Amino acid sequence: MTRDAYEHLKQTSVKFRVRDIYLPQPASILSKLHEDEELTGIVVDLSDDARDERAAFVVVQSDRLREPCIVPAELVSPAQPGDGSSS
Repeated sequence: MTRDAYEHLKQTSVKFRVRDIYLPQPASILSKLHEDEELTGIVVDLSDDARDERAAFVVVQSDRLREPCIVPAELVSPAQPGDGSSS
């Protein structure tokens, strides 16, 4: 469809999924929306940075994420009851 076919949408409120955003990159939008949000999860593995033998990482599985994430070990802290989901 051409641009003219969507002219009626100007100045109207719409809804859409983050994954459908073309620009800016969805990851940058999510970062701005949630960069200070804390997640909870279970440490399922440990890792280290091959470039820096002093850098340790934890692999965390959270029920709010589809995939495990890797976080610098020095930046995690024990979750307390009520902090959210623990898995």
